[in-house]
Amino acid sequence: MSGCYSIKDLERLTGIKAHTIRIWEKRYNIVQPERTESNIRCYSDENLKKLLNVSILVKNGYKISRIADFEDADINEKILEVSRMNNHHSNQVESLIVSMIELDESKFEKILNTAIIKLGFESTVFEIISPLFEKIGVLWQTGSINPAQEHFISNLIRRKLFVAIDGLSTYFEPGAKKVTLYLPEWELHEIGLLLYDYLLRKHGIKTFFLGQSLPIHDLVAVSRVQVPDYILTVFTSSLPVEELNDYLLYLSGSFPNVSILVTGMQTVQEGVRIPSNVLRFDGAKDFKDKILDKL
Repeated sequence: MSGCYSIKDLERLTGIKAHTIRIWEKRYNIVQPERTESNIRCYSDENLKKLLNVSILVKNGYKISRIADFEDADINEKILEVSRMNNHHSNQVESLIVSMIELDESKFEKILNTAIIKLGFESTVFEIISPLFEKIGVLWQTGSINPAQEHFISNLIRRKLFVAIDGLSTYFEPGAKKVTLYLPEWELHEIGLLLYDYLLRKHGIKTFFLGQSLPIHDLVAVSRVQVPDYILTVFTSSLPVEELNDYLLYLSGSFPNVSILVTGMQTVQEGVRIPSNVLRFDGAKDFKDKILDKL
């Protein structure tokens, strides 16, 4: 796949301001975008990978004028040196994005396993995995990655989550809060749901994980048997605002005495209306601050 990123895409993904990218492009020839028929810059996968690596080196004290003289092999060598010496989480997230684009499982495993050993799995979720999926979300929304790349990274992290969840105790204190986790019937991306399942169980909260693509009438039926204190769901796939509002209203009305927790890119669209018994949160850190620490 050959990506076509706008300069704004690069700004969001690398943290480098658009005007800085233009200066580097003109003065140092750091990247060489192509032009569309309407004369708009179109940056490739290689451009993105190089800017991610350049971003890491700049954040670690390298001058752009010096980096401009490096060959690609030199840049890769310096990145490895930085990774060994500096555990800054943004470096690791950016390196994981590069490994996703390159479909490099070995590099991905090395970076993530090192983080887990040094930080522990829960901190790795907050500091690395959650920010990683926020950036992947931008790539997905802009059409800059294909399903194979997204599936590649998701499956590697899914394996880590399964192992981590398997290692948790199955004992819950009497009276422990109960949370049902599910995805609506059009949603297939369950990696975020697994992440919240792990965090809840790690903190002694009993979960009922119902997975992807669940019709709401089945959710209602299950909830008659296992009455939850909370229901958690994620909205990732594109959905018109009015349809999302109708769904949230129906979900809220179906469970008037349950607190419903929602997250996902679709919930931040302009015009989304949040019913009174629904609480929206933004990612893992916000989940911890708003919800996990209060359950």
